[in-house]
Amino acid sequence: MKRRIFFICGSMNQTTQMHQISLHLPEYEHAFSPYYCDGPTEMLRRLGLIEFTIAGNKLAGRCRDYLRHHGLPIDDQGKHGRYDLVVTCTDLFLPKNIRGRKIVLVQEGITDPESRVFHLVKRLPFLPLWLAGTSTTGLSDAYVAFCVASEGYRDFFIRKGVRPEKIVVTGIPNFDDCRRFCRNEFPYRHYVLACTSPLREIFRREDRTAFIRRAVELAGRRRLIFKLHPNENVERATREIHRHAPGATVFTTGSAEEMIANCDVLLTRFSSTAFVGLALGKETYSDFDMDELRRLMPVQNGSAAFGIANVCRRLLDEKPAAPAEGVC
Repeated sequence: MKRRIFFICGSMNQTTQMHQISLHLPEYEHAFSPYYCDGPTEMLRRLGLIEFTIAGNKLAGRCRDYLRHHGLPIDDQGKHGRYDLVVTCTDLFLPKNIRGRKIVLVQEGITDPESRVFHLVKRLPFLPLWLAGTSTTGLSDAYVAFCVASEGYRDFFIRKGVRPEKIVVTGIPNFDDCRRFCRNEFPYRHYVLACTSPLREIFRREDRTAFIRRAVELAGRRRLIFKLHPNENVERATREIHRHAPGATVFTTGSAEEMIANCDVLLTRFSSTAFVGLALGKETYSDFDMDELRRLMPVQNGSAAFGIANVCRRLLDEKPAAPAEGVC
């Protein structure tokens, strides 16, 4: 019988990463699921209190639509059998039915800044990791391998407390070949692009008026384009842009990466799109320290999914008695 791999998806970025990795593992049986939870967190989901997360109905529905569109086998919540390996883009919450399994964790992209909640969660281990957002990525130690974007990120996660022997530098799909975004049919060129973040939707403070005015200042007489994050309140965001930047063009759909490839200047906040701007040599502004982002820059090897698949293959091929620490 073929050994079985269970891919846990989430946002579209996470879902497409899982899909790409699976394509390099054709000799195994695959199943996919939108992100899910259990216990008290599942109660919060049912009450609609974590709709802003990848476990919310909106993002789960979007993920399920993608899986169906591509004809991928779906096993919602992994209910149909035992799997030999689990591959996931986050360890902020681990459902009970995958705990104790062989897990490969894949870095999704940029992580949230370390807030006071991050330090509180590290100090009080009974608090759930997801309270601090993606800043606590990797701190579960529940996986056997953690595939990360670059040597810079390897040092970054070690500083946070991740065990070095579990980290493998593979690059990450969607950010390992930014040059490919230059081949696009987006009609505009030489503009200032502002990519928004859904900070208010996750109950974080944002001065959107100041962000829009900063974009207007950078644009000067150049065309100004806003690309809205798919998880934010589109009606509110569009209304604010029209009020403070009446001549700007607003896109609610489309590839932000392709828009970045055609722009002269990129303005963003806490977003992985900053990596695309830096990789393509754009004048890039972010709320993160730009020198730090350059150190963390994902490797442009064009083969991250292939590398991660090989990590999975080694784990599946090793003898049951072999220590997991020896894999990486």
